[in-house]
Amino acid sequence: MKDELEKLVAAGKISRHHVEPLVKLAQCGYCMHRSWGFGRITNVDTVFSRFTIDFPTKPGHSMDLAFAAESLKPISPDHILARKAADLASLREMAAIHHLELIRLVLESFGGKATVEQIQQALVPDVITEDWRKWWDAAKREMKKDGHFYVPLKKNDAVVYQAKETTIQERLLADFRAAKGLKARLIQAHELIKSIHDLDNPQAVVKEVLATLNTEIASHQRTQPALALEAIFVRDEVRQTAGIEPQEGAVSAGQVWGQNLPLGQMIEPMPSAKFKQALQSFQQANPEHWAEVVLDALNTLSTKLCGEAAQLLIQGGHLDQLKELLARLISQHHAGSNLLLWLAKERTDAFADILGPEVFRAMLTAIERDQFNEKKSNRLRDYILDDQDLLVELIESADMEVIKDLTRTLQLSPSFDDMDKRSLFARIVKHFPAIQPLISGEQHARQESNLIVSWESLERRKTEYNELVHRKIPANSREIAQARSYGDLSENHEYKAAKEMQKLLMRRKAELENLLERARGTDFLNVRTEAVSVGTRVKVTDLQTMHQESFAILGAWDFDVEKGIISYLSPMAQALLNRKAGEEVQFEMDGATKRYRVDTIEAYRTSPSQTVAA
Repeated sequence: MKDELEKLVAAGKISRHHVEPLVKLAQCGYCMHRSWGFGRITNVDTVFSRFTIDFPTKPGHSMDLAFAAESLKPISPDHILARKAADLASLREMAAIHHLELIRLVLESFGGKATVEQIQQALVPDVITEDWRKWWDAAKREMKKDGHFYVPLKKNDAVVYQAKETTIQERLLADFRAAKGLKARLIQAHELIKSIHDLDNPQAVVKEVLATLNTEIASHQRTQPALALEAIFVRDEVRQTAGIEPQEGAVSAGQVWGQNLPLGQMIEPMPSAKFKQALQSFQQANPEHWAEVVLDALNTLSTKLCGEAAQLLIQGGHLDQLKELLARLISQHHAGSNLLLWLAKERTDAFADILGPEVFRAMLTAIERDQFNEKKSNRLRDYILDDQDLLVELIESADMEVIKDLTRTLQLSPSFDDMDKRSLFARIVKHFPAIQPLISGEQHARQESNLIVSWESLERRKTEYNELVHRKIPANSREIAQARSYGDLSENHEYKAAKEMQKLLMRRKAELENLLERARGTDFLNVRTEAVSVGTRVKVTDLQTMHQESFAILGAWDFDVEKGIISYLSPMAQALLNRKAGEEVQFEMDGATKRYRVDTIEAYRTSPSQTVAA
């Protein structure tokens, strides 16, 4: 091959510096192009000075030798890409049986090291055809036990294959000793806990780790108490896993808590996974006053820590004190956005008597207050917009006047831009249509939506509303509270039934409020009779049967078949309104076309003593 290439050099078809790259390409049989990717060299033609290469998107591609020498990188037959092209079946078998052998092959293909992403790209989906994560977790466990692989803690760092074997104990100790700073040592200590049963001499390793941690904890106790406390948790976990007794004189969690620093300052710097443990540690260190301190700090904590603190209070039997605090902070508009965000996410029945329109007012206040604090995020505002049910759930039990006032407050609030306000208003209007005129500002729309009703029917609707608000809804609330006391809400059928009834009652309450808001009572006296109008009795002739009928067109809620009373909103009344005697009308009713002639028009009521049926 080399001799033939030398002849091409003598003939001036390629340059001398092309010979070695071309020989290597021909020997390897595989190559990589920066644009076309991996390729297999299928033919070398020294007569016409060309390679034939199969690329994924260019099979049988012909390439000039000089250009090939300049643009192609040779790929060894042992490279993972070459092995996939030559014998994919054996690689899949290797993946199923010999995890480490396959990982080693990939790493050596990349010069001895590769990131997890590079390994995944090399193997998925051709070699690893199913659950990559499950396969990788199993392979990673094997690598940690094997002495030739270094598995980094960070995903973006490289996995390394080392020819020299080191035991897992040697590697863990080396990593722990090399870690810079207490925070880094805690990460390595966690790794040690995971592999402690694979160590040759776990007692010796753990004793060294504990001695180092105890020294570091003592030096951080006052300068970085939160980190010292976290280190105590890790130290005790290492010690307990190895079955070693506490070292005499070692700094305890109680000593750190004894510095009486603010609760948030002590816990917030820790990983959120440690919040619960830290709170329980504080409870143990302060058995008499822990609840009082947690309640005092609650409004200053992050949302995640708020939730953990609230759960600790509830489990400790302090739900009533927690609800009392929440109610006071909300009513005084002192509740912070983190606390309100936790309450919005929580929204359990335990806080049903707190969740209401005042919570949303407090949220608006908190968001406006946060606008002057650059360190505060907009998570509460974003959550209100993202949760489609929150706003409606908070205001659904409120009176219409309260909802109107809250809508006006939202209109004036700088917390949301116009687009976001429109989204929130749409949610309100969907459940409370009577709010639409207030939002749109179109007074004529309010007039058009008014309902003409008789005083008698209006009184009946008011009676129904009062019965609903003052008897049925309170009784339902008592049923919910009683059903909740039975426990296990997931299997509590009485509770579910009571909650369903609550939805129906609240929906009817909203409907009645909407109707009563629009209702305009009248006695139907002094109506005009030159044309059909509300409050008139009309005699008509059915032009299809020539049968004469009489109808009294009254209020929106008036209806009596026997007395011939119909609502002015009915299809027949709408067709007859404003028609004069002698005119004919045509309209659809019950799927059929009706044709009537107006014969006479007279006032339905001539004195206030006449009653209206409904």
